Amino acid sequence: MTALMIQGTGSNVGKSMLVAGLCRAATRRGLSVAPFKPQNMSNNAAVTSDGGEIGRAQALQALACGLRPHTDMNPVLLKPETDVGAQVVVQGKRLTTAKARDYAKLKPTLMQAVQESFQRLKSKYDLVIVEGAGSPAEVNLRKGDIANMGFAQAAQVPVILCGDIDRGGVIAQIVGTQAVIAPDDAALVAGFMINKFRGDPSLFDDGYQMIADHTGWRGFGVAPWFADAWQLPAEDALDVGTPTRDNGLHVVCLCLSRMANFDDLDPLAQEPGVRLTMLRAGQPLPGDTDVVILPGSKSTIGDLAFLRAQGWDIDLQAHMRRGGHVLGICGGYQMLGQIIRDPQGIEGPAGETPGLGLLDIETEMTGDKRLTEVEAVHAPSGKAFHGYEIHIGRSSGPDRARPFGIIDGSPEGAISANGKIAGSYLHGMFRDDAFRAAWLESVGGSSSGDSYDATVETTLDRLADHMETHLDVDGLLACAR
Repeated sequence: MTALMIQGTGSNVGKSMLVAGLCRAATRRGLSVAPFKPQNMSNNAAVTSDGGEIGRAQALQALACGLRPHTDMNPVLLKPETDVGAQVVVQGKRLTTAKARDYAKLKPTLMQAVQESFQRLKSKYDLVIVEGAGSPAEVNLRKGDIANMGFAQAAQVPVILCGDIDRGGVIAQIVGTQAVIAPDDAALVAGFMINKFRGDPSLFDDGYQMIADHTGWRGFGVAPWFADAWQLPAEDALDVGTPTRDNGLHVVCLCLSRMANFDDLDPLAQEPGVRLTMLRAGQPLPGDTDVVILPGSKSTIGDLAFLRAQGWDIDLQAHMRRGGHVLGICGGYQMLGQIIRDPQGIEGPAGETPGLGLLDIETEMTGDKRLTEVEAVHAPSGKAFHGYEIHIGRSSGPDRARPFGIIDGSPEGAISANGKIAGSYLHGMFRDDAFRAAWLESVGGSSSGDSYDATVETTLDRLADHMETHLDVDGLLACAR
């Protein structure tokens, strides 16, 4: 076996989760396995072992394979900056920023990088499990496609088509996909599977057979809803979900329009003593909030305007008067300062934008992007933790004299004079159990002491077990070639 590709009938049908589970199931069979996604669109990125960045989903899939993330696992990453444009990252490094229409012209030239990365993975591993993007039924995008059937044809990789029954119309999803794609693309489809079923799967037996009869494709099973999915890092902002709790330390994350690396909050969501609220546009900050977190952003200046448009800047002032805590991470840290300067026009028109004024720092956007994993020490508690930086811009100012962390003897981040407001460029800090416990104690909470990394590993095993129970995993793997 060499490679197998999972494509979906649409976005958010569960492709990433299914590939992660299949990676773990294949790895447990003694195979060396690697994940691959030719093109991804996400602002939730991970820093790789070779100093680049890839989509967070591929980082999770790498973990399922027992590997460290590598840029070859996601050679083209699109990071939306506006409604019509995105930063284009190729093999881990920023290539350009392009509008959608311009990217369509650029896309065919990226197939070489996609194929180079894929061939390198094929040469190193027994099996490469490929994830598509969006849907092959978007036939208006078929010309120059590198994400779905365009890649599958170029690499001659067999495809399994996944439909999402939870959103309804799954029979039409799959049968309709076959109806609109080209016959030579349809010939690459080795079969189908159904995802996210709730209730008794036998109730869908007739529908399942209808799909098989209409398409002539082999069915590989119906996967029920995986209730523990929330315990795995989510890549898509649409997937952000937290358990409902009525009490505990109330931590509120402001969901920015270009929110990035929001999986920073996942370890907090798993703490039974934390009530995490992901605050959406149009919602006021709850009066019982203990801690407000401003997350990372792919467009700091744009999201600062978005934050103000929600009235959250006024809510933050009231929160501070009540004695609440605020933590800004990366772009959120930059927003907390006095001013953000963008002399080169990196995020839009060149100029200056007033910050929220909650930290005495200033930020200047720069053309160079910092991508690195770091070992840091939390200055207030002395607890060591592992994190990573993935940002543009440099911050300076008096509050930097009270650093959030220390890296190789140098200060990182800033804390206000009263200790209530803190900012840091470091993502991933809450994955460290000892640091998370110390931070929670400092803001009036407590930790269960459970290991976050162990929880993710256990959940990946449960996901693989779930797929083994409900899908023909041996049959799926046998399709690889």
